[in-house]
Amino acid sequence: MDRSRLILPDSMSRRSVLGLGAAAAAAFALPGCSRGRSDEPAPSAPAKLATGNVGGVYNRFGAGLALLVGEVTGMTLTPVETAGSIDNLRRVARGEADVGFTTSDSAYAAYEGLDGFKSGALKFRALGRTYDNYVHVVVPMASKVKTLADLEKKIVSVGPANSGTKFVADMILDTAKVANVTRKALSLEDAVKELRAKAEEPDSNPRGIDAMIWSGGLPTGPIKELQKSIGFRLVDIAETAETIALKQFGGYIVSSIPPKTYDLASAVATLTIPNYLISRVDLSDSWAWWIVNTLFRRQKDLIGNINDPEHYHPEASALDPRSAIATMPVPLHPAAERWYRNNHV
Repeated sequence: MDRSRLILPDSMSRRSVLGLGAAAAAAFALPGCSRGRSDEPAPSAPAKLATGNVGGVYNRFGAGLALLVGEVTGMTLTPVETAGSIDNLRRVARGEADVGFTTSDSAYAAYEGLDGFKSGALKFRALGRTYDNYVHVVVPMASKVKTLADLEKKIVSVGPANSGTKFVADMILDTAKVANVTRKALSLEDAVKELRAKAEEPDSNPRGIDAMIWSGGLPTGPIKELQKSIGFRLVDIAETAETIALKQFGGYIVSSIPPKTYDLASAVATLTIPNYLISRVDLSDSWAWWIVNTLFRRQKDLIGNINDPEHYHPEASALDPRSAIATMPVPLHPAAERWYRNNHV
């Protein structure tokens, strides 16, 4: 896989904030199978974890994390299906969820009161950076669409309302100046169904989508399943991705999706967005500490076994405490910061 290129100001270094050098971080090693026992008190009440669309990585990864945290603490962390990043940010800020997943660009906009949050910035904290989302521009194998410009006069799913997918999909189409396109706000499941149905019977589904844009981890299960039915290609968005990464703040990365992920002919250039695990400002120290501790001390258990697909979360292999502290501009929850400090990150 091509090396990702993170576009981030050098001055934005959380490690300098935490006051420890790179040498300490490089020497840091975590036993992934450790149970993470500690004198830290267990949470005293249940909590809710805002995840994402059914079938999406937020949803699956969240379910796996919640199960492990419950096992470690003896207290229930309930995963909740949501529309995605922006929905999660609002739920956490309102106290309807205690923790949740969001993309770095959505978190930045919400924290600074930009874009869809101009009516008022949201208050929340970060527990850490987790894995990265990859933008998928999916078209059926038989489609004539080769570039973003070819989406003119097409019907495109841009992800559900209040999702990080829609946030970045709209940005991609606008940056590429694809103006004459019909944008449909569909969930992951609905988008996959419509794309397959129109590809199989175009005359019966004139209003179905011609392409779908999705921001998610690798692989995203429902998309991967399409390869077994209609077959699909991913559109190369290198030029647009570079433009966004250079001009927009939000932790954007120019990267590529490896061919083996979806049985593609070659790697496909795309835009990658880091994910954050966020919390309520007033989340208890015990919940914050134990969630972070479980992420890293139980990392091998969270990854699971490839022969047990239901409990396999390959994105967990990307967890690294050295990059987890990079959640700027969102401040770390005090208990999360304490965990990283105590573990020499």
